[in-house]
Amino acid sequence: MSKTAFIFPGQGSQYPGMGKDLADTFSVARRIFEEADDALGMKISALCFSGSEDELRLTANTQPAILTASIAVLRIVEQETGLKADYLAGHSLGEFSALVCSGTLNFADAVRTVRARGTFMQEAVPVGTGTMAAMLSIEKDELEDICREAAQGEVVSPANFNSPGQIVIAGSTAAVNRAIEIAKSRGFRKSMLLPVSAPFHCALMKPAADRLATVLDALQMAEMRLPVVANATAAPNSDSGQVKPLLVTQVCAPVLWEQSVSEMKERGVTRFMEIGPGKVLSGLVKRISKEVETANIGDLDGLKAHQG
Repeated sequence: MSKTAFIFPGQGSQYPGMGKDLADTFSVARRIFEEADDALGMKISALCFSGSEDELRLTANTQPAILTASIAVLRIVEQETGLKADYLAGHSLGEFSALVCSGTLNFADAVRTVRARGTFMQEAVPVGTGTMAAMLSIEKDELEDICREAAQGEVVSPANFNSPGQIVIAGSTAAVNRAIEIAKSRGFRKSMLLPVSAPFHCALMKPAADRLATVLDALQMAEMRLPVVANATAAPNSDSGQVKPLLVTQVCAPVLWEQSVSEMKERGVTRFMEIGPGKVLSGLVKRISKEVETANIGDLDGLKAHQG
């Protein structure tokens, strides 16, 4: 029996105008944007529909914007298609969208929490002092060795295991630059600094993790209707009591995306549906496994292919 996973995008998938065609067409999507505006006390809908790329790139805006656009898509998928998921997962921020989908996390709580999470992550490290870089065609063990050599008392470590041959590192700007130079000296010339505002998923995010823990403490988690494959463990979690600690760990731990996709595939998932803006995850899944089916639903065109 082949299984389906719904996967939800993280930062980097945002684009100006996202969700507008869906909100114009479906009242269920419109209601999600209205609910987000009410929960945040700001017009996140206007930011999604007509905000500039620069505004959308600010982490405190990006996170609630992508979450809201993703859940708007999800509600339409639930209403308009017969698609059902067996497993859920999301990349970094996308894990919150997956948890809303699973029923354990209330949407209004989620959108407020990721707004705070974005702010905490931005404030954890002064702008410019930390960065991230994509390191291509380097195996995990060798890259970990490069990071150890580059650290010199500072922080630099793998932050995202995205797909075979694509690992992102994060840390202090000087240490990340040293890692790039050491990689070059070992013959690995393909690396690039990423246009991010902070070094996510590394030890420098500890202040953000501590602040997020306080916010999560106040939230009620309902029973989980579907298992969510957690970024920090690459294992399916069906225990709502584990959700908060996993989300806190995730802030400083690497995103085990390649391992998460492989785990779902081992459990019989043959179709990965990317729910939300962009096609980033579909591309990564294809690089991880050629034989699975991928599709993305993020706008009207994507939806039309799946309306029964």
